[in-house]
Amino acid sequence: MRRFSLLIPVLLLIAYSVSAQSIQFRDITAKAGIRFFHNNAAFGNKFLPETMGPGCAFIDYDNDGSPDIVLVNGENWPGHPGSSSTLKLYHNNHDGTFTEVTRKAGLAIPMFGLGVAVGDYDNDGYDDLFISALGQSHLFRNNGNGTFNDVTKSAGLWGPNEFSTSAAWVDYDRDGKLDLVVANYVQWSLQGDLYCTIDGAHKSYCTPESYKGTSARLWHNVGNGKFEDATQKAKFYDPTSKSLGVAVLDYDGDGWPDILLANDTQPNKLYLNKHDGTFEERGVSAGIAFSEDGVARAGMGVDAADYDRSGRPSLIITNFANQMLSLYHNEGNGLFVDEAPQSEVGRASLVTLGFGCFFFDYDNDGWQDILVADGHIEDQIERVQKRVSYAEPPHLFRNLGAGKFQEVTASLGTVFASPRVARGAAYADIDNDGFLDVLFTTNGGRAYLFHNEGGSNHSLRIKLAGTKSNRDGIGAVIRVTSGKDAQSKMLRSGSSYLSQSELVLTFGLGEQTKADAIEVRWPSCQVEKLSNVNAGQTITIEEGKGVTSSRSYSKPTSGPMHQAIAKSATPVVPAIRPR
Repeated sequence: MRRFSLLIPVLLLIAYSVSAQSIQFRDITAKAGIRFFHNNAAFGNKFLPETMGPGCAFIDYDNDGSPDIVLVNGENWPGHPGSSSTLKLYHNNHDGTFTEVTRKAGLAIPMFGLGVAVGDYDNDGYDDLFISALGQSHLFRNNGNGTFNDVTKSAGLWGPNEFSTSAAWVDYDRDGKLDLVVANYVQWSLQGDLYCTIDGAHKSYCTPESYKGTSARLWHNVGNGKFEDATQKAKFYDPTSKSLGVAVLDYDGDGWPDILLANDTQPNKLYLNKHDGTFEERGVSAGIAFSEDGVARAGMGVDAADYDRSGRPSLIITNFANQMLSLYHNEGNGLFVDEAPQSEVGRASLVTLGFGCFFFDYDNDGWQDILVADGHIEDQIERVQKRVSYAEPPHLFRNLGAGKFQEVTASLGTVFASPRVARGAAYADIDNDGFLDVLFTTNGGRAYLFHNEGGSNHSLRIKLAGTKSNRDGIGAVIRVTSGKDAQSKMLRSGSSYLSQSELVLTFGLGEQTKADAIEVRWPSCQVEKLSNVNAGQTITIEEGKGVTSSRSYSKPTSGPMHQAIAKSATPVVPAIRPR
């Protein structure tokens, strides 16, 4: 009897492995026509901005229902000529390929670009682009005909010459117009560059501790395509910050968007929205400013999500090597507690250096998983730290429920799990199959587009169209109930690192074939309720009108995208993932 009882868990594991979904992320970059190589401008002098970029984003700029790709680029330093480089826009052709249309779209503007944020700031139904940069950042208005105009000057954003990093669109005063928050790093210039070394013999990239900090900026949308600098008026000004990541969340559940800044060697900042156009900084009292031992870590990327189905957003913040990932659980009383030191998330990420990061449900089981893009800043780091590498594999932590995560990176494909010097990361369903695909950028290297070879779990995708609220519905919270399960997500701009994912929310439903109930809480406070909505489709919910359009998924084994990918496919090995 005892032998039989010991055998039961083994039999259950074998049974699970037989029925396990075959989940892999396949590298389709070359097949898709993505031929991008990041120009970080490095030529040996190791100027600080060289190692920071680039970011990336998904944007459906022509409203054809398929996400297109933006890859941010740097440019050469003065006095070091070379081939010109600009950001790249790739149009989704719906057949497994993308076409580079940057110049045709009017986006071939030289700049030392770093980050990107997507949002419809003028509510005309077409998403616009903000590109953060070293020097002058740029706002590109979508003309609705496949082209963009640089409206930085006319919008009132011209002038600040800063080291701008991540950015996010947010309607912080809930007036129906998207405002813009822009993180800034440090006060750096070519003339003021400092000499630093890690081995006493060679110049290395300086840490931010070598330079003075600078405040993030908050741009208030006053309408008619104009913005005003509300940083001081909104009590958002803090010249000690050295910000790299931005996340928008409603951490206290009052219906107003709050703003989190991940700071590098300075305390992280959490700005509580006071409902009157101002903010109050709560990082220390909320428990996210420092590590458990009271140290300000090197915060890079950030995201917020309800990973435990508590109805409250928790946080991830990527940090430097030997600091581990932060996993801040929202306790519901205004306090966050870092669960990473007691979890596999912390142990697995201890020696890696994380940048891009996000919560997403890669296997559509209804639980938010975690992806982290890793890569060091110093190419000679192995000389002084034997356990730390320059190129590093990513982390993908599968959410097992009950607050537990398991790293499954190695089971998701050899190329996906390979080391790289990654920076930006974003996700989108590029082929309308209901599973989320992943985009990585690397510093001074190529971009990677990974197709999610999904399993049999169901999902429902929701796109919003605001009327009283901003057109994108950014800031809306959607709650989906299916069977006994309930999930909630906020539609947000920003998050990750220098990057942005698509403005469509994907709800994994597991074995459930429909959502029993959907509730949308718009920023305008209007509430939309739907019932008995079938899985396997993308629906558009218009504020005040309900579902105005729907589009069924492509079958995983058919359609031009999947056929194109399959031509170069290799066998998919089922991943054994015990719950």
